[in-house]
Amino acid sequence: MADRDFSAARRRLTALRLTALGISRPVADDPAEVVRGLLALQAQDYPGALWSLGLRMTSGTRASIEAAHEAGGFVRSWTMRGTLHFVCPEDLPWMLALTGQRMARSAAGRHRDLELDAQQFDRAERIASERMADGTTVSRAELLAAFNAGGLPTTGQRGAHILVQLAHTAVTVLVGQTEYALLDDRVSAPRLLEREDALQEFALRYFLAHGPATVQDFAGWSSLTLTDARAGLAAARDRLDELEIEGTSYYLRPGLEAAANAVHLLPGFDEYLLGYSDRRAPLSGADTEVIVPGGNGMFLSTIVVNGEVVGSWRRTAKAKKVDVTTSAFRELSPTTHAAIARAAKRYGRYLELPVEVDGGS
Repeated sequence: MADRDFSAARRRLTALRLTALGISRPVADDPAEVVRGLLALQAQDYPGALWSLGLRMTSGTRASIEAAHEAGGFVRSWTMRGTLHFVCPEDLPWMLALTGQRMARSAAGRHRDLELDAQQFDRAERIASERMADGTTVSRAELLAAFNAGGLPTTGQRGAHILVQLAHTAVTVLVGQTEYALLDDRVSAPRLLEREDALQEFALRYFLAHGPATVQDFAGWSSLTLTDARAGLAAARDRLDELEIEGTSYYLRPGLEAAANAVHLLPGFDEYLLGYSDRRAPLSGADTEVIVPGGNGMFLSTIVVNGEVVGSWRRTAKAKKVDVTTSAFRELSPTTHAAIARAAKRYGRYLELPVEVDGGS
């Protein structure tokens, strides 16, 4: 692990981001409003994504957040970077108009390997539209079974790639952990934006919710080319502040205030880390491997103390309680351990279960 250095510059960046991202203080009672404020929230890890919403709410529980998702307040789709995100349904069509084709092109080689072509994707769309007509919701297993019954084999990785392609082309969305619906049935009032307006909207809402961030951060997060990211930023520039730190320009919400010192237990794929290409600030310059062991793409849940990632945590669900085990990168003070315990109790309120904390190593 590289030497850790939580410099004043890194502390300033993280304190501002904790506020912008809604981590330092709850931002809404409605999970859909949290999603709308962030524009998109990574949701590859479904339980973790639900907690990402819960920790930004004043009193959200896992059960209430899942119910809002199933009711259509927000949906889940492969929106950017080839991974799943929570997005409000009215925003998904214009976002996919910018990112969908680019992501589909990146998968073209694998589609050829799997012998998937335009004709088969058209067949998949017809089958899905018939199976989910009149607002019907079906499970992943049921949808794959419908493809097979319709003469469209889903063996190997074909099924997964068909499902992702239907999402990229704005046909289907996830409305539960494994439940699918037609996007048109979930979007009562889609926002239709011209390309230039969509780029401006994309940039503005990213920097308002994630800034201070760089244009490179935005390009990496959004799956846009750097040229398009710069165009979007230029169009939104008059509504953003600029902050220069160590020779680098960051863009952010005007009047943003730094978060007060606090301890947070974040899920592994939270926007606090995944929202940026450059993650050195919260990691104090340490290599990302400290939270992605072996570089396998699976982010550990993190303990964040005053903006700095100081360790990881995991939960073990039991019949009537949840055990939280922590592992710190260095020795922590008794005061910090007490704050971690309080953060864990908040997680317990979200789960509606008592939580016990084991200090770990």
